[in-house]
Amino acid sequence: MNKSVYSLVLMDNVVSEVDKLAYEMGTSRSNLINQILAEYVRYTTPEMRMRAVFDEMERLMQGVDTFQVQPQPSEAMLTIRSALRYKYKPTIRYSVELYRSSRGRTVGALKVAFRTQSRPLLEMLTAFFGLWTRLEAHYREQLRLPACESRIEEGRFLRAFAPAQESAFTEQQLADAMSAYIRMFDGAIKSYFAAGGEQAAALPQMENSYRNYIQSTPLLL
Repeated sequence: MNKSVYSLVLMDNVVSEVDKLAYEMGTSRSNLINQILAEYVRYTTPEMRMRAVFDEMERLMQGVDTFQVQPQPSEAMLTIRSALRYKYKPTIRYSVELYRSSRGRTVGALKVAFRTQSRPLLEMLTAFFGLWTRLEAHYREQLRLPACESRIEEGRFLRAFAPAQESAFTEQQLADAMSAYIRMFDGAIKSYFAAGGEQAAALPQMENSYRNYIQSTPLLL
C-alpha cells in the first residue's frame, strides 16, 4: 500500500501527547496518527490486521504451559519462548514475522533460534532441522502441496509461512494455523531430544505429530 507525505496543522500539546503514546507503543508518530485515523474512518490497515493475528496467537499460546509470549519487538513480529529439557537448559525462541503485503503466497516467516555455544547441542539441532526438512518435504510431496521455503543455519531454522490453499483466509484462520504449526514443531523437537537425538527412535512420533497437524489444521502453511 502506497504512502504519501501530507501537511497537517496540529496543536503542539496534541503532538506531544501523540509522541508519548507512540513511544510507549514502540511505534512512530506518523504510524500512530495513521492508525488513529484509520480506526476513526473504519479502515483496516496492514498493521491492524497483524495486530489482530498476534493478539489471537497470544491468546492461543497463553493456554499452553510450555510457552511464554514475549513483549513484541515490533508491530510486525511476535516472539514466543519455550524451554527445552536438556542438560544445558537451552531456551527455544520462536519469532513470527508478518509482512505488510504478501510476497506471492508468502505472508510471513518463522525463525526458530537457540542461544547456545555448546557444540554438541548445535550439532543435534542441525541434525534435527535436517530431519525435519526432509520429513516436511516428504509429506508435502505426498499431498501435492507446494514446497515450502526453509533455510538451516547454525542454531537457527528459518521457514516461510505460505498458505497452501489459494482461497482467502481470515486473521483468525491465520493465527490458528501459525499457532498449530509452532505447537507441532515444538512437540517434535522435544521428542527428538527426549530420544537423545536418535532419529530412528524420534521419527515415528515426529511423523505422527505432523500427520495430526495436517489432518486437524484447515489452513496449512
